[in-house]
Amino acid sequence: MKNKALNLRVSEKRLNILRAYAMDRDKTMTAIVEEWIDSLSIKSLPAIHLNTDSKNSG
Repeated sequence: MKNKALNLRVSEKRLNILRAYAMDRDKTMTAIVEEWIDSLSIKSLPAIHLNTDSKNSG
C-alpha cells in the first residue's frame, strides 16, 4: 500500500483531545483516524473494495 498524506485543520482543543485519546489507548493518531474511517458505512455508493491488509500490497 502506498501511503498518502491527509492534512486537517482543527482547533487546538480538538487536536489535544485526539492526542489524549490516542495516548490513552496507546495508539498513534493515524491509527485512531484509520480505525474511524474503516468504521464508516457508505450505503449510497457502489461497493468499494479496499485492501487494508498491508501484507498484500503489491
